[in-house]
Amino acid sequence: MGTLALTNNTIDKYFGYLRKLDNNSKKKLIISLTESIETNEDKPFDLKSIFGAWDDPRDSDEIINQIREARVNYPEIEEL
Repeated sequence: MGTLALTNNTIDKYFGYLRKLDNNSKKKLIISLTESIETNEDKPFDLKSIFGAWDDPRDSDEIINQIREARVNYPEIEEL
């Protein structure tokens, strides 16, 4: 993600607008800005952790039959 660098003149203009905010809004803005500069180091992601074998005591025929029995069929189409 790209960043935006501002000149001192631009920052002074923004501060002129922000100076008129109430104290509660200023505090929220300070917290949001502070959180945005804190860097959270990402933990390394192990791609192997998302792979695995299907673990089920049923055999394939039982699973297929259960899927077929769970299907719902609506042969009648309702008119609008």
